[in-house]
Amino acid sequence: MTQPAHRPSVVTIPRGDGSAWRMEVHDRLGSTSDLSKARLEAGEGADGVAILALEQTAGRGSRGREWCDPGGNLALSIMLVGQGALVPVGLWPFIAGLALHDAIAGYVPAGHALELKWPNDLLLDGCKMAGILIESGIGPGVSWQVIGIGANLRGKPDIAGRTLACLADCGGDVPDAPEVARAILHHLDLWLSRYRANGFGAIRTAWLERGHAIGTSIRVTAGNRQFIGTFAGLGDDGILLLRTPEGVRRVVTGDVLMVPAHPE
Repeated sequence: MTQPAHRPSVVTIPRGDGSAWRMEVHDRLGSTSDLSKARLEAGEGADGVAILALEQTAGRGSRGREWCDPGGNLALSIMLVGQGALVPVGLWPFIAGLALHDAIAGYVPAGHALELKWPNDLLLDGCKMAGILIESGIGPGVSWQVIGIGANLRGKPDIAGRTLACLADCGGDVPDAPEVARAILHHLDLWLSRYRANGFGAIRTAWLERGHAIGTSIRVTAGNRQFIGTFAGLGDDGILLLRTPEGVRRVVTGDVLMVPAHPE
């Protein structure tokens, strides 16, 4: 396992159940999720440990895409082991998405729109500013999950054909990555508590309140197939419901793109 070159600082963040998050803050890493996975696969990971990189050089997004970091942004991965990994992996994008949304919302000035996009993106004024990557596996005798979160705070990568957003686009003071990471971990505990008390129904309702509106025109690409329709909500298991001329289609996985309601 590749160890970071410099010893990180460690921040202890109290949790509501009497335990604490242990957040390692690294100056520079290739990938926070890769380091988390390497530790877990070697049996060295622990529940409730978060790894934050102030600079990330080899971040990953969904479907193997690179998540470029021009500097000053958030690169956070959270380890969940044993009891901490009991939430079904398919529900984590919604729980983590709510935590991410609510943490960022506190820094977004009035007049700007922040919304979740199925299954794991956060949009600022209609453009992607953050994403979530959930990975799971089995280490020596224990199951684990890693929640990777990347968010554009102070800058955004230049990617051909895509318009991205960052928090700095809103003007005003931009929080640093450790501050945002603490806020995410705080809200993650709140939403985990609500999930355990009320089940996925409460998560689904809250996600729909913060997500793209019912009736939003979207295009879904799944493999070599493409479907165009309108957002019809979420199933009881978080599946995307897409209303098409042929009826409502249940979408398990795919790339989702917002499209104009009346494309020319």
